[in-house]
Amino acid sequence: MTEREYPQAPRGGLSRPQPAEGAADGPEGLAGSVVREVLGGLSGSVVFLQPVVGPRGELADFRFTAASPDVVDIAGRRGRELVGRSILQTYPGVAGTGLWQGFLKALTTGVCYEGELDYEEVAAGVPRLSRFAVRAVPCLQGLVVSWARLDRGERERRRLALMQHLGRMGWVDRDLVRGEITWSSEVYSIFDRDRSLGPMTLEELATHAVGPDRARLEDAVRRLLEGGEPIDDTFRVRLPQGRVRHVRIIAEAETDAHGYPVEVHGLFQDLTDAKHTEQQLLEHRQSALAQQSLLAAERNLAAHLQDTLLPVPQRVLHLADLTVDVAYRPAQEGLNLGGDWYSAIELPDESALLVVGDVAGHGLDAVATMALLRFTAKGMAITGTPLPTILARLNTLLLHTIERHSSTATMIMARYQPAASRLTWVQAGHLPPLLLRHGRARYLPSPQGILLGATTAPVYEASSLDLLPGDHLLLYTDGLIENPGESIDEGLARLARTATAHTDSPRFLDGLLDTLVEPHARRDDICALHISH
Repeated sequence: MTEREYPQAPRGGLSRPQPAEGAADGPEGLAGSVVREVLGGLSGSVVFLQPVVGPRGELADFRFTAASPDVVDIAGRRGRELVGRSILQTYPGVAGTGLWQGFLKALTTGVCYEGELDYEEVAAGVPRLSRFAVRAVPCLQGLVVSWARLDRGERERRRLALMQHLGRMGWVDRDLVRGEITWSSEVYSIFDRDRSLGPMTLEELATHAVGPDRARLEDAVRRLLEGGEPIDDTFRVRLPQGRVRHVRIIAEAETDAHGYPVEVHGLFQDLTDAKHTEQQLLEHRQSALAQQSLLAAERNLAAHLQDTLLPVPQRVLHLADLTVDVAYRPAQEGLNLGGDWYSAIELPDESALLVVGDVAGHGLDAVATMALLRFTAKGMAITGTPLPTILARLNTLLLHTIERHSSTATMIMARYQPAASRLTWVQAGHLPPLLLRHGRARYLPSPQGILLGATTAPVYEASSLDLLPGDHLLLYTDGLIENPGESIDEGLARLARTATAHTDSPRFLDGLLDTLVEPHARRDDICALHISH
């Protein structure tokens, strides 16, 4: 098929296909008759336009050759009223617009045109502005043109459709007199129902309800259809594929003069996702309540463990002729026990046993090892076992305990005999005691002793010191002096300076810990015994 230009065509020349044999430009030609048959079976607003050539061969207008049965234009004209009329005769305001240029370009190039048209027409003296979405497709030397109104009514319908889709909601109308039922498209989606099957009645829908919801829905439908009682409830409905959806049904009846329902109008809304979310929230809430109960039980257990394994005195202890104050702060929140521990008791011979220990690790594993060492050490000390021997046996116990969780521990143990004011002490890899005397601080030299659990052949020796009136002795764990990025020597020096500054404080340990320890920066347990003579 060849192309030729329209003579004297405006805007650079327009071209069209050479007519096929037997075709004609007029409405009675072959092209017009064929397209009329096709458009006669279409819905919506669709027309066939054929070009009108002017006296000099230029494209002067388009003529309506055929129209679908449902065509309605801005003035309310139907398709049969449009056939035979021309575009510029019917809509003079179209000349020179983007729509007109689009028609010309589509006819010339053979490329489909799509656009929007704002058109104002005066009807009954009142100007009306409407917007249309227009599509023009070249066909048989003419144009097949379809359009859809985008003015307020159309936009509202589209907006309503969008709201139904987003809200998973659809509407239903039922004429009880004529027996007609209409579903919106969204209702078919809610029930996964093939549109070719048509809508279901409420009675049929009730047979698909699940469990006790079936009897409830059947009863609600009966009361609606017999007495006009409205429905507003959620029911579980089984879909054809076996899935179950939670569907909210809102339905009201219109009654006749005698009060009998004649029409039913309703809404269906898919609440499956909302119900699933609600169930998850309920499960999370129940889980949170169970967790709270568990935490409360753990706190109670921790309190009992604290009182049983490592009671922290509420007052200062007096042992022999010594005054002993205790500070204990575990690193693990919620459980007032850790790997650090102490003992401060009076022995049968009226001497005093003073112990501070540190088990590697934290949590219940360290607590178990701490309890094993603490109670074993106390038991052996009460029987009069020498301090070096106690450490050696604790080392053996730690090495040969099958279910031990912490492999090593440090410990310092002292025995004070009041008659001689003599303090004898041993240590297993622990930090040295700090002695405060006459306003000066010094660390006692450590006797030989490796940490517990490190070797099968340890050597532990004892050292002795005579305490003088006014002396202060501090036994402590490494949590009191350690800071990230700082050496042990720096931490010991800081402890000595701080202790000297608080020697005369009535609450020595409280002032010491408040100065040295930042609660939010603490990473280890802290245990300390302040002994004053």
